[in-house]
Amino acid sequence: MSVWQRIVRFTSRKEPATALALVRILTGVSAFATLFTVWRHDLIGLVWTDVEYGGYRPVPGDWLVGLLGGASEPVMTGIVLAGLVVSGLLTLGIGGRLTALVCLQLVLSTTDANGHTGGSYDEVLSNVLWLMVLAPNSRTLSVDCRRRTGRWVDLTPVAAWVQPLLVFQLVLMYWTTGLQKVSAHWVPGGGFSALYYILQQPTWQRWDHSWLAPLYPLTQLATGTSWFWEVLAPLWLLAWWYAMTPERAGRVRKAFNRAHVREIYLVLGLIFHIALTVLMDVGPFAICSLAMYPALYAHREWALLWRRLTGRRTTTRPAPAAVR
Repeated sequence: MSVWQRIVRFTSRKEPATALALVRILTGVSAFATLFTVWRHDLIGLVWTDVEYGGYRPVPGDWLVGLLGGASEPVMTGIVLAGLVVSGLLTLGIGGRLTALVCLQLVLSTTDANGHTGGSYDEVLSNVLWLMVLAPNSRTLSVDCRRRTGRWVDLTPVAAWVQPLLVFQLVLMYWTTGLQKVSAHWVPGGGFSALYYILQQPTWQRWDHSWLAPLYPLTQLATGTSWFWEVLAPLWLLAWWYAMTPERAGRVRKAFNRAHVREIYLVLGLIFHIALTVLMDVGPFAICSLAMYPALYAHREWALLWRRLTGRRTTTRPAPAAVR
């Protein structure tokens, strides 16, 4: 079988949309957090309002902002409030692809308005929202599912081709981030002092971190670990592939699965994001990134985790044909 045939076969597989639903829920929370922080701190008039209406710089806005009359504070506030409502609907699983599309547009109308604000997590959020537009994101674990089937869970298999794209996006984000860290403070041989100095910058720190001075070697270890973790992120993609195809032969595949490389990368990622969130003010970066983590596991693995946590077995019985 050719490589292309293998790719087609893998991307044509079907399984219950459990992982996709979990991504949808976390993505909805990410969109809500992105918009809520600006609204809560009363910053709309400053960061997303055109200079003509009291902002500090020109904010031309996109087609939606122009259609509504320009980037005035009332217009941008309306878009933010609408985004909060729609992101809540997405989290609950109401409206499926259409809700994801509307949420994507509202997020773009705000986060793209001012290039001086936000961060790269805005682009990550937009990419994941677009994948939610292309996928049956409310098939299960949603209000739509409850209304359609009378149950919260629908185990009808659906096309799972979006899942590899989510994993690829996750790995690409970390890998390219690591490749951009080329200063002497990050790379081997340069002292691994980057995280220590970043934590001393008032721009990022949540509180004074001078107490870290005696723990400087630990910050060096954290710097080196995070750099290698990001630069070697393609190994995570390979580990995911091996974990998703354990039935195939190969010594490398067996070694990766036996060493739980996929899980090691995941745990390091969780530690990385928790530490950043606790020590630094980096906005909704953590939740935007973690929203893709459920895609690392297949439905059978989520079902096994559910059974271990609750003692309840999930069935593979799909929804009745009359209500699909």
